[in-house]
Amino acid sequence: MKLIIGNKAYSSWSLRGWLACKQSGIPFEEVVVPLYDADWDKRREGDEFAPSQGKVPILWDGDAVVWDSLAIIEYLADKVGRDIFWPEDDAARAMARSMAAEMHSSFAALRRKHSMNVRQAFPPQRPDDDVLADLTRIMELWAQARARFGGGKDGEGEFLFGEFGAADIMFAPVCTRIVTYSLPVARFAASYIHAVLNHPFMQDWIAGAQEEEWVIEQFEVQPAA
Repeated sequence: MKLIIGNKAYSSWSLRGWLACKQSGIPFEEVVVPLYDADWDKRREGDEFAPSQGKVPILWDGDAVVWDSLAIIEYLADKVGRDIFWPEDDAARAMARSMAAEMHSSFAALRRKHSMNVRQAFPPQRPDDDVLADLTRIMELWAQARARFGGGKDGEGEFLFGEFGAADIMFAPVCTRIVTYSLPVARFAASYIHAVLNHPFMQDWIAGAQEEEWVIEQFEVQPAA
């Protein structure tokens, strides 16, 4: 398999696709392409990017191509077993899938106004009301998942549904944004964010981001208060 991703410092959707590949356990070639550099438009016109219209991440597995993060999760779950990504319990799995889908399609204000940058840590300032509304909804989802299913089947899980899985993969960039912008969260969320950011896969990603030489200035500025 080959996974094409954008800058590790900034590309939140690439992070999701990359975490999915790591979670699958299948060996894959990682190809990082810098976003918005001088060759970006030309690169997007290449055959490898054609199915995704130039977007990342894009996963190639022989002749099969998958170009959406949630679709990459589902494709890999079909290959290695769904329990690698999703809870076994029907009710937990239903909630995990719903949360992953809501993350995929919602929270536009948070994503637009607080772009991912795992190399930065800005001082706290009050977010806009629409961002606060997004954070409130995310806290509600996390609280429900943790309260109902957070212990997992062994009762000792650190993640939303016990073991690290698809829902955590989808919310991982949110965890980085909360830390980067010192965003306000519920007290219970701190331990979950810590667990996500200290997962070995996340530590590998963050270390890779620190080694990148590319800088995109528009993502290096804190939003105006």
